[in-house]
Amino acid sequence: MDGTEDQTPAYRCHPEEMNAVWEMRIGKSITLQSRARVTPAGILAVGIATSAVLLAISAIIRARRS
Repeated sequence: MDGTEDQTPAYRCHPEEMNAVWEMRIGKSITLQSRARVTPAGILAVGIATSAVLLAISAIIRARRS
């Protein structure tokens, strides 16, 4: 090996990927950490799934009332 191997990261980043990192300390011994990655397609998928669930719930409520 001559040291010229491709040093790619463990995962590939989407060009429009959004990242969030959150860290909170409570006292001296407790630390909470969180990390999130999302793409525009992921946000769209979550919106569609939420709409489908709300539509199904409204149909169930309407059927129960009649």
